[in-house]
Amino acid sequence: MQRRHTAPDGTMPLTDHLAELRNRLFKSVLAITLGSVVAWFFYPAIFDFIAAPFVAVIEEARANGQDVQLALTGVVDPFVLQLQVTVVAGILVSSPVWVYQVWRFITPGLHRNERRWSLVVVLTATPLFLAGAALAYTFMPQALGFLLGFTPQNVSNIVDVSRYVSFFLNTVIVFGIGFLLPLFALLLNLAGVVPAKALIGAWRWILLGTIVFAAVATPDGNPFTMLMLALPIMLLLLVVMAIAWLHDRRKGSDPLEALGDDEMSDIDDPTPIE
Repeated sequence: MQRRHTAPDGTMPLTDHLAELRNRLFKSVLAITLGSVVAWFFYPAIFDFIAAPFVAVIEEARANGQDVQLALTGVVDPFVLQLQVTVVAGILVSSPVWVYQVWRFITPGLHRNERRWSLVVVLTATPLFLAGAALAYTFMPQALGFLLGFTPQNVSNIVDVSRYVSFFLNTVIVFGIGFLLPLFALLLNLAGVVPAKALIGAWRWILLGTIVFAAVATPDGNPFTMLMLALPIMLLLLVVMAIAWLHDRRKGSDPLEALGDDEMSDIDDPTPIE
């Protein structure tokens, strides 16, 4: 195997950079493929987990005299459904591998402190995303019950399984992304793009944006479900504001803020290359 020439600052020639990208992509795709193969053998248990919220709604609907059921309408639909579910499960199972590969591809070009923060982000993002997904799964029966409750009496509601799985995955992913938004705000602060003063000063707009996001993300439009999504995000944002404030206080005020509008900052002489 040819050795790649990497400079002390993490830079490398374009050809080596492309070779590194190919190597990381190959390992990521291989991990996802192996995860999907493993998930294929556990497909019945995985599908039961996904269908559990809908099964609970079916039992409640039948108790109220409504006919609600899942159905497959095509010959190849069972195979396509199993392939879809196992690939998504493979992506989730192999996430530590491909997230690590992405991190390793990015870090050679970062400074030491930036590498440390990127590792913290990788370790923090996964639990936050899973927390949002777990919240979506918890409130999924209530959302389904609310939406299917509009079915008229004496009318059967036959839901295609593929459409339900897509609805399930979209809801879980949106909730997971919602829990990652505060982490993104923290990254902007750590990168020096958004100071803590700006975050705290824009709390009204942040509150409004969180409410709008929760209203769009919740599938049933239930105010209770919206509140259950908006509250954790706001709590995380408060934690982010506190961390950003401590971070800016530790670094001290920006020296550019002390300059007047007609003053120029000093430019350090370039360090000679040994």
